[in-house]
Parts: sequence; structure tokens; C-alpha cells
Amino acid sequence: MADKPQAQRSRYTPPSPRKAPPSPRWYGGLVLGCFVVGVVIIIGNYLSGDANNLFLILGLALILVGFLLAMRLR
Repeated sequence: MADKPQAQRSRYTPPSPRKAPPSPRWYGGLVLGCFVVGVVIIIGNYLSGDANNLFLILGLALILVGFLLAMRLR
């Protein structure tokens, strides 16, 4: 049997990339919780009859946090 040619023996092969570990089970609940609490705050703000911009911003911020967390979910 003949050995491999010199070009094939010295060729660098990078290691295969490792997969990221899955997210913990509570992470999905945190994402859904942010979405739900944000929507409830916005709906409650308008149902109270006295709409306040602070609650609207808070609800939208929670929905945005939920969206950003969802992008990291594995």
C-alpha cells in the first residue's frame, strides 16, 4: 500500500463546530411571560379608561424584551 501524497497528509482540517447547548426549560416560559405581561399591561391601560403613555411604553418594552429573548431561544 502506498502512503498518501504529501499534499493530502499536511492539509489542515478545522475541527467541526460544536452545537450550542439547548436553552433551559424555564427560558421559554420567560419569553412567553414577557409577551403575555406586556399585552396585559397594554390592554389594561386602555380598559381602565384613563390611558397613560407610561404603561403603553412599559408594555411595549416587555414585548420587545420577549422578542429579543426569543431570538436567543434554542
